[in-house]
Amino acid sequence: MTRRWLRRNAGWLLMVAVVGLLAAWIATGEPPPPEPSVVERSDTVRVALETSRAEPIERLVTAQGEIEPEQVVTVRAKTGGEVIETPVDEGGVVEPGALIARLGLDDREARLSQARAELQRAQSNYAAASRLAQGGFQAQLQVERARAELEAARASVAAIELDIRHTRITAPIAGVLNTQIARTGDYIATGEPVAEIVENDPLRAVVSIPQHRVSDVREGQSARVTFLDGEQREGRVSYLSVTADPATRTFTARVRVDNPERSLPAGTSVTVEIPVERVQAHGISPALISQDEDGRLGVKVAVEGDDGLRARFVPVEPVRASASRIWVTGLPEEVRLISLGQGFVRDGDRIEVGEGGS
Repeated sequence: MTRRWLRRNAGWLLMVAVVGLLAAWIATGEPPPPEPSVVERSDTVRVALETSRAEPIERLVTAQGEIEPEQVVTVRAKTGGEVIETPVDEGGVVEPGALIARLGLDDREARLSQARAELQRAQSNYAAASRLAQGGFQAQLQVERARAELEAARASVAAIELDIRHTRITAPIAGVLNTQIARTGDYIATGEPVAEIVENDPLRAVVSIPQHRVSDVREGQSARVTFLDGEQREGRVSYLSVTADPATRTFTARVRVDNPERSLPAGTSVTVEIPVERVQAHGISPALISQDEDGRLGVKVAVEGDDGLRARFVPVEPVRASASRIWVTGLPEEVRLISLGQGFVRDGDRIEVGEGGS
């Protein structure tokens, strides 16, 4: 009976025993074991710092464009005929007046001989008419008619002589014979193209300047022109348009680049850098640039406070960039940049330098 009663009330008896033990523990004056507490999170963030010092850097106006020759001339025939000679090969350099093609004379020499004979006859007729008029044996009208025939004969000779000169087609400018359009054996008519001459000394780089930078550019400024193969040449701004393109709101600028050996080709893309001023700037990694709540670009730096290091957001202005660095102004001459952990701190947070920091 007693065993059955104990089994039926075992749970209740165990509870009573636990309460009794706890009461006895309290009676002895020993405090109960502490309850687990939540560890408070520290408000200090570990970061890495790097010291940056300002350096003089050029503020640039950078634009993409293409390189053009100074002049391109299509030489055209001033008379017709068969091309019998092209003495200059394509790619050859020519000077003004150099022969680039010659046409056959055909019957021009025969016609010139006939015209000269007519001129001689007209001169004799005019001389005779003049003598007779002076002696009163011929009317003055006959003299005027003989003079008109003489002038017509002279004009005929001059026209044929000019036509013969035009069979020698010469270069009107200095440059490179880029294309020989009419070749030996071709028959060309008056006005048809014979050759193309390109003058590529100097070259000119043509770029578009954004409207917010046009006030920084002026004629006569030095410039650097970088070609696709990496070659860089010095140039000078030779032209700046006074009106903007209505479609793009940009201003056209031309940079003159000397090319005395004519080794630089035209028609390729180029990058033009125009230095506009020299400023003190910090060269930093683009990864350190962030934005604040107002959308301003800036970097996070460490500053000393009464209670230790604090993070501060400092707005900056980019002035130049390369593939791996960006130069900015707006920072003190020397500054401690948060180089690691900047994404976990906000302006005003307490920070401490972790391992590897400076």
